[in-house]
Amino acid sequence: MSKPMTKSQIEDQISKDTGVPKKSVKEVLAKLSDLAYKEAKNQFTVPGIGKLVLVNRPARTGRNPRTGEEIQIPARQAVKFRIAKACKDAVLKEGEGA
Repeated sequence: MSKPMTKSQIEDQISKDTGVPKKSVKEVLAKLSDLAYKEAKNQFTVPGIGKLVLVNRPARTGRNPRTGEEIQIPARQAVKFRIAKACKDAVLKEGEGA
């Protein structure tokens, strides 16, 4: 299994593919991240890839794995990323040939 691309490698690849200077690509990716963080509570969609959504997790009873003691886990909010169908289809189709 190969290693995932680093942020710098992603910037290099986008820069090479588009002809846009790496510095500009870096700024765009930073602004995209900032915008995603700010807008996640309202659902932030990256077209063709997926969307960030805020979900409410209800309170539940858990168990301490070391002692077996039951503990109460409070309700909280979490951020989830839902993959777009187009992304799933593209990745899974690509993986079938391997």
